[in-house]
Amino acid sequence: MLQSMRSAAKWIWLTIAIVFVGGFVFYESSGLFTTGAVTTSSAVGTVNGQDILYTTWFNARENAAREEEQRTGRSLTLEERDRIGERVFDQMVTDILLQQEFRRRGISVSDDEIREAALYAPPPELMQAPDLQTEGRFDPEKYRRFLSTPVARQGGLLAQLESYYRSEIPKQKLFDQIASDVYIGDSRLWHMWQDGHDSAQITYAVLRPDTIPDAQVSVSEQEIREYFDKHKADFERPGRAIVSVVTIPRVATAADTAATRARAAALRAEILGGAKFEDVAKRESSDSGSAVNGGLLPPAVRGSFVPEFEKAAYALTPGQMSDPVLSPFGYHLIRLDSRKADTLNLRHILLRIAQSDSSATATDRRADQLSRLAGGATDPKRFDAAAKELGLTVSQGAAIEGQPLTIAGRFIPNVSSWAFSGAREGETSDLLDTDEGYYLARLDSLVPRAEPTVARFQDVIRTILARQKKLDRLVPMAREIARAAAGGQTLATAASARGATVATTPAFTRVAPVPGVGQLNQVVGAAFGLPVGAVSEPIKIDAGVYVVRVDRRVEADSAAWVAQKQTQRAEMLQAMREQRVRDYLDGLRKGADIEDNRREIESAARRAS
Repeated sequence: MLQSMRSAAKWIWLTIAIVFVGGFVFYESSGLFTTGAVTTSSAVGTVNGQDILYTTWFNARENAAREEEQRTGRSLTLEERDRIGERVFDQMVTDILLQQEFRRRGISVSDDEIREAALYAPPPELMQAPDLQTEGRFDPEKYRRFLSTPVARQGGLLAQLESYYRSEIPKQKLFDQIASDVYIGDSRLWHMWQDGHDSAQITYAVLRPDTIPDAQVSVSEQEIREYFDKHKADFERPGRAIVSVVTIPRVATAADTAATRARAAALRAEILGGAKFEDVAKRESSDSGSAVNGGLLPPAVRGSFVPEFEKAAYALTPGQMSDPVLSPFGYHLIRLDSRKADTLNLRHILLRIAQSDSSATATDRRADQLSRLAGGATDPKRFDAAAKELGLTVSQGAAIEGQPLTIAGRFIPNVSSWAFSGAREGETSDLLDTDEGYYLARLDSLVPRAEPTVARFQDVIRTILARQKKLDRLVPMAREIARAAAGGQTLATAASARGATVATTPAFTRVAPVPGVGQLNQVVGAAFGLPVGAVSEPIKIDAGVYVVRVDRRVEADSAAWVAQKQTQRAEMLQAMREQRVRDYLDGLRKGADIEDNRREIESAARRAS
């Protein structure tokens, strides 16, 4: 019964075991913990004096990375692992802050609360389990029957549920305390409805700052300094590295493609001969996310898949299996289980096109030779010599800290992360192994993340201030246009006499972008604040100085608002409560004493290894 639940429990515990053993082996064999640089008590961070240990963070990061690799069916790039590390660290900080807040508020959870929640409020993952569905919907009775089975007890599900609710119930209690007083009245709901349903149409005259030559405005060094001091945070920039890269790609040949198609055809014949599609998918499919569920994909409508896959899927009748279908991901066998209108319930088996053993061996030998010639070298000349000896083309590009490297529009995995993980100028990386091939990189130059300086950004600031001064110089001319238009001239006549551009907009709401005007600015505000037919005073925004005449305005339909008010209130209350919780958590973080030592710890670990 409930094979997928048993499989899920097995993988959960297998993952835990792998992480524990992996962490222990890393501890014993890496050498990191015998150098004095990194020990079991080394903290990658502290939160209000409470340490986050390196080993705890490392194992959590590796666990999350393995789960992502199982989900995607491929190895992760270093940049992806870095993002996972950031996410794990942030979650650890949040968890510590929450635990500290639980203690401060006296929030706890009882065994009875856990039992009640487990029976009547299952986690979202269980509610989506296919074996707990009846006619496409979660079946509470099936779920409660499953909880009483030996499988649930012996497979560890009950222990997992207890851990889940011991974490989640205190959070819910805290969030309820934080957001319990959130309320939104009819007046505010009506105003929000008006923002999206009142409409206006305007004619405007605009004077653009680009019409004034740069030579006619001057910006002093003192003005630049004052602006920089006031907006310093706006000029923070990530680190930047120049890297040279050589690549040995894993190239699948036509023979490899043909072999993969032949394998797909053989699996199709096996299924037609009596094998269960689900069993073959679990055994053979490269799509690990669906393979564990017998190749089952989420219900899909048109536009959910790449064109090749979608065309083949919609050509099937319920119960029919396709011939091998080639997509950018490889060859698929697709079976249509059921169809309602344009919604398909599908299963598939994916076979990725990979190099044959002989081709892969040749590629691996060449990569090994590259690694021996220059891998990990500190002499930059060895990189060039290795590339020349192997006939490899050297590409150079700029890597931005926290972003994957691209060179000539081509994504180069892992290199950016390596460059900012403690590498020194002139150093060559170890061989970087990915699903697409092998890479070797040399760090040519590095500008680390640093505090911005006024000297570095003075040209940018000068341009900003010059534009503001140009706008200021246009205000008197715009005022003349406004007075002439208010005194009897048409806005078009008054504007053209002074070199301004005139245009009429289509109808727009308060929150919609307006052609030639922009969105959510003072010009839009004037369109809904002035009487119809009135002409505004000069309105200065970054795009120019505007004079506005309101041509037409249509009020929102109050009856339509009343008809949907309760739905609007429920949606807004949910959004406001979630925002209150986010703001509260942000406040906890801003008020906390948080130290992040990961960069230093990782650099020390890298040097020690």
